[in-house]
Amino acid sequence: MDEAQVRQIIREELRNLFFSDRVLFEKHLQIMDGRNVQVGKTTGTKIGTESTQKLGFYGVTPVDKPDTISDPSGGTTQDTQARTAINALIDRLQELGLLT
Repeated sequence: MDEAQVRQIIREELRNLFFSDRVLFEKHLQIMDGRNVQVGKTTGTKIGTESTQKLGFYGVTPVDKPDTISDPSGGTTQDTQARTAINALIDRLQELGLLT
């Protein structure tokens, strides 16, 4: 393989890298301490694009998107403020996509 062929291969690989709509990682991604991930402010960014994709935090086994938690009902003593807070928590978790 001569120098021209090597240059052509490099050009093609760089073109594939820069003009692709995605980057595929075949190794672990490590972000150094003190670095941030910035995302767009208009449309937003998704982590996991399907409910069957698995995700885990802080070393736990990744799982797919869990089912929702039912709103509290019944019981002999009803605490309206507690139920309101629980419902708000469920709503926020659903907004974030952490619950169905």
